[in-house]
Amino acid sequence: QTPDFPISNIVNLNVGGKVFHIPKHLVMKYPKSRIGVLAMCEDPVRRLTLCDDYTVQNDQFFFDRDPMFFHYIFHFYCSNVLWVMDSLCPINFEEEMSFWGLKLKDTPRCCRILFEEKVDDIRESLKVNQELVNEIKPHQDEECYETMFMGNLRKVLWDLMENPYSSLAAKAFAVFSSLFVLISIVAMTMNTVKDLRDYQLGGRTYMEWIEISSILFFTVEYFLRLMTTSNIKQFVKSALNFVDLVAVMPYFLQIIFEVFFIDSEDLGAQEDLKTMARVSKVSKVLKVVKLMRIFRILKLARHSTGMRAFGFTIRQCSEQVCCLFLFIAMGIFTFSALMHSVEIDQPGTPFSSIPGTWWWAAVSISTVGYGDVVPVSYLGRCVAFGCISFGIILNGMPISILFNKFSDYYSKLKEQEYTYSNTERSFQLKKRMKRRFQSCIEPEAEESDDDVHYRPTVRHTVTAAKD
Repeated sequence: QTPDFPISNIVNLNVGGKVFHIPKHLVMKYPKSRIGVLAMCEDPVRRLTLCDDYTVQNDQFFFDRDPMFFHYIFHFYCSNVLWVMDSLCPINFEEEMSFWGLKLKDTPRCCRILFEEKVDDIRESLKVNQELVNEIKPHQDEECYETMFMGNLRKVLWDLMENPYSSLAAKAFAVFSSLFVLISIVAMTMNTVKDLRDYQLGGRTYMEWIEISSILFFTVEYFLRLMTTSNIKQFVKSALNFVDLVAVMPYFLQIIFEVFFIDSEDLGAQEDLKTMARVSKVSKVLKVVKLMRIFRILKLARHSTGMRAFGFTIRQCSEQVCCLFLFIAMGIFTFSALMHSVEIDQPGTPFSSIPGTWWWAAVSISTVGYGDVVPVSYLGRCVAFGCISFGIILNGMPISILFNKFSDYYSKLKEQEYTYSNTERSFQLKKRMKRRFQSCIEPEAEESDDDVHYRPTVRHTVTAAKD
């Protein structure tokens, strides 16, 4: 039977074991709040849906909530001001406000501003931490492998190449892949030394053969990773996978240009000048394609925590970096125009035009100061001093911010790596122990009463002999 609620001028609340008494006329000022609805509700059944329990003897409504938070809610009904203390967690306090049906507009403006700032900071920190976890944890769907063709084998290969914390072999493969990247970069740079180009094998230098072997390894690794992934869209969108593709693409583009453009047109190049010009243009494109090979060093970001932390810092501070470049561009345009204006009438001045002065302004703002272009007049030197001072102040502003964030992200990334590696090791250890335990108990579980064989004792042997 549903209890009948007595009519009282006091609303008695028991929140987490602490009793609060609120006059009913104070509660009625906020009829849309949970306590206001509870005080005005005359339906016993609905009242029980608004609270956790009710006792008729004490006329108390029970709520299984934190009484520390409710102190501020109680103070709000008594003083019409909802204070937000710095010691409270903003996320939990926001949940309590939502539960009791209160609005953030009921708080004072100063508290509301601080509260919103803290909530934004916490949510941004949680977002950054989640992105850091995603940087470490490889993207895979365990359920998809169960339905895929040769799913077990593909999952093993994926963990081997993508998750270095899954096993000792995966860690060794990560080290081996990083060594291949370093070897290919060293071979690419040493191939430009003239003395080493004299040693050839099959029409190619030794360094070219080493580079070709590295390219083949990277190509096989990329296609194996592409065939074993459980989510192709996520694989294509990944920045690290795009770097892997860029690392191998220039070599194959170089082969295409050499085979289909240069070799086919070399025979008629001496007879036709247009063909020579076309070959020259193709050679320039080929130089650009060869230059793209330097992006191969970005493959180290897959196994380098520092490079990943640096890239993550640039992504998180993209607005600050864009503002920095904007201020640099504004300084270049401003000081180049000033320098041209004060130096235009000076004989022998190198600042003949504003676009020609951009180089001097860029070098001065960056505080490099080559000294290849200098002002002639004293007023021009004053403008140069102002440009250099602006560059010092401008370059010093974001360095501390970027460095602090980089060190913070790097430490968090290392912590996430350590936590994830320990989790993976414990998981693999549990799997091995479970597999060994099952292998030990399976023979006993499969035996039946009919298959049990007893070894005869001495007593059984003597009895059989007498018979």
